[in-house]
Amino acid sequence: MKRIAVVTTIYRYLTHAQHFADRFLVGYPKEGKWHRPNMKVVSMFVDQKPEGDQSQDRAREFGFTVYPTIAETLRCGGDKIAVDAVLLIGEHGEYPHNEMSQVLYPRYEFFKECVKVFEEDERAVPIFNDKHLSYSFEKAKEMVDDAHRLNFGLLAGSSLPVTWRLPDVDLPLGCELEDALMVGVGGSDPMDYHALEAMQCMVERRKGGETGVAAVQLIDGDEVWKSGKEGRWSMELLEAAFSRSDTPCGLTDEDGRTQDMIANGEIYRLVDNPSAYFIEYNDGFKATLLMLNGAVRDYCVAVKLKDEPVPVSTQFFLTPTPNVTYSACLVSKIEELFETGDAPYPAERTLLVSGTLESCLMSRHQGHVRLETPHLNVKYRPPAESQHAQR
Repeated sequence: MKRIAVVTTIYRYLTHAQHFADRFLVGYPKEGKWHRPNMKVVSMFVDQKPEGDQSQDRAREFGFTVYPTIAETLRCGGDKIAVDAVLLIGEHGEYPHNEMSQVLYPRYEFFKECVKVFEEDERAVPIFNDKHLSYSFEKAKEMVDDAHRLNFGLLAGSSLPVTWRLPDVDLPLGCELEDALMVGVGGSDPMDYHALEAMQCMVERRKGGETGVAAVQLIDGDEVWKSGKEGRWSMELLEAAFSRSDTPCGLTDEDGRTQDMIANGEIYRLVDNPSAYFIEYNDGFKATLLMLNGAVRDYCVAVKLKDEPVPVSTQFFLTPTPNVTYSACLVSKIEELFETGDAPYPAERTLLVSGTLESCLMSRHQGHVRLETPHLNVKYRPPAESQHAQR
C-alpha cells in the first residue's frame, strides 16, 4: 500500500485539499463504481488553520499525524523519508497578491522543501502539484527541471482537461488546426488559468506537437468586441462554443427561452468587462481565450480543423458542489502517477500554461501591449490517448 504525504496551504470545506485528499481517505466514484485507492494518507502539513479547519478532525478519524514542518511530514517524524508520494496543494488561504493580481501561493516554496528532503535522504518520490506550478515561470521551470534532475514523476495542473466533455469529442493526434477559441468565466488568476489549460489540452494535439508560445496580448473592455468585428478572433467559433453551453444567462435565466446570444446582442449587454487573451505559438498557430463573465457560467471550446466545414466544439463539464466529482477525474490521474511513478501527461503542459498566463497578465499590467515571449520555448508531445473521462 502506497503511503501518501499531503502538503497544503489550507484544509477545510470545499478547498482543493479537501476535494483531493478526502478521495484518498474514503475513495471516489470511478466509471460507475466506488473506487478505493490502495493508498493511505499517513501524514499532513497544513500552512494555515483558520476557523473551519478540518485537518485535525481528519487526522483523528483516519489515523494520520499533522506535522509542523514539511520535512517532518515527508519523514513521518523520523530521520528518513517515509512516504511513497506527495500530494501538494497550494490553493486557497490568505496570501498576498502582486501588482498583476496574482495570488502568491507558496507552491514553489513547498515543492523546494520536498526536493530538499529528496536530496538529503537520497530518495525521490512522485509529486502532484495542483494547478499552476507557480505564479512565476522562472520558478515553475525550476520545479520541472528538479523533477527531471532527480528523476521523479511530476504531474500538475487543472481538472478541466480530464473531466467529462459534452459531447465526448477529442482532436485527432497530429491534426492540422486553423483556429481555436475558448470561452471561460471567473476571475484572474484562478479561473483564467483553468480556461487556458483546457484550451491547451486541445490545441497541443496539432501537427508537430507543442512548440511553445512566441507572443501574447491581453485586452479588456470594448476593445475585445472591436477586435472580434475586425476578425482577430472568430465569431463563428464563439457561436460554436456557445452552442455547447448549458448556462446561457440573461433572457434564458428570465424565462427559459433558447437564444442566439450573438445575433440578439445579449452578449454585449450581459458582459460588462470582457477580456481576450491572444496566444501566438512558435509554429504560427494562434488561439484565443475569451473571459465572458455574465454571458455563461461554464467552459466551452471550439476548434477549426483544416478542410472541415464545421468546428469541433465541446463543454468541459463541471459537476456541482459539494461532491465536485470532476475533481475525482483528476484524482484518478494522480493515483496513476503515485502507483506507477510516471505522469499520464507531461508537466510541461502546465509549465507552458503557467508562463503564458503570467505573460498575459504582464501584458495587461503594461497597458495591454503585445509581448514577445522567447522564454516560453516549451516543447513537448501530448499523450497519444486522450486523458479525459469517458465513462
